[in-house]
Amino acid sequence: MDSKHGYFRNGTAARAIVRGLLVALVAVAVTGIASAQEDANLKFRGGIGVIPVTGVAATGAVNLNVVRGVNPAGPWRIADLFANVNSEGRIRLKGRGLLLAAGNGIGTNAGASVFATLFCGPAATATAHSSNRVALDADGDFTIDDQLNPALTETCDTPVLLIRNGGASAVWFAAGIPEVK
Repeated sequence: MDSKHGYFRNGTAARAIVRGLLVALVAVAVTGIASAQEDANLKFRGGIGVIPVTGVAATGAVNLNVVRGVNPAGPWRIADLFANVNSEGRIRLKGRGLLLAAGNGIGTNAGASVFATLFCGPAATATAHSSNRVALDADGDFTIDDQLNPALTETCDTPVLLIRNGGASAVWFAAGIPEVK
């Protein structure tokens, strides 16, 4: 009997209980974080900078690289892109190194601001969902944490994510690469 009281009196049992509770709490927190990260319905990993021309016709006419009805900008490059979009249209996007790839301003951000547009559906009838604009950092980095407008109301089939110029022309600079499960 005295050994039991000594066990509780010197705190060994209390430390064991606290340690067990802390381990359980950490396990619950890690599980919650993992499931919150998996909440994204659409994921994009990597980006493709715009190539403005897809070819030249026999007549000499230039074929522009129009995607989902959006005209291309001049050549831009992007170092990396990560984006998650959940079923309610919340977009969390991180882009790195979106810079001009031609002309006198090569290697600069050209003072541009950008926004993301997620297109859902086949090319001819795709629905566009856009974020608000954000300015590019000097090195071309940017972060978008926003709600797409209009909100998503159904699943997004054949998704295309474009990073577009925040100016009046709203041409596209880069595209996200969908993560294949």
